[in-house]
Amino acid sequence: MEFTKEPMDKKVNWSWTSAVIGAASATATAVIILGRPKDPTFHLTSISLTSLKLNLPLLDAELILTVHVTNPNIVPINYSATQMSIFYDGSLLGSAHVEAGSQPARSCQLIKLNGRLDGIELAHHAKKFLADVAKREMVLDAAVDIEGTAKVLLWSHAFKVHVDSHIVVDPVFLDIIQQENKSALELFVAT
Repeated sequence: MEFTKEPMDKKVNWSWTSAVIGAASATATAVIILGRPKDPTFHLTSISLTSLKLNLPLLDAELILTVHVTNPNIVPINYSATQMSIFYDGSLLGSAHVEAGSQPARSCQLIKLNGRLDGIELAHHAKKFLADVAKREMVLDAAVDIEGTAKVLLWSHAFKVHVDSHIVVDPVFLDIIQQENKSALELFVAT
């Protein structure tokens, strides 16, 4: 068996058009992969009791919730004011006000939410609440819908984030024992 060598002097046709199309395709692919919207994360870091108000025969509590928010996206966001609902044993116990604001791209920040718990509603669950105080574990659930816009180049895209939180706190010292947060991002594309 005999092998013959063929000359490798074939000329490759190279053009600027092919290079530009290839570079544009690579850039578009990178933008799609890196620019894909990601769910923000929320983590309750502390609860501080600010006041107790006598609402005979019960007490209403005002508190500050400190939440660590992460925007993992490559664009800044602006969001409108909203209310977070706080539930205890399946009933609406109170709410916390979320101020309108903004957050830079790929950043973290702490936001403080002014909240209020209704003493009358807590009284409806007095037996369970006293049992929770005795075992020093109280389960709270919270839900909030945050609406806003994310600006990409010259266009603003509307979005909505729904966050559900399941939080176990020590009702005596208001320490956070455990939490689970789930968020779902919905992006609206203008037509």
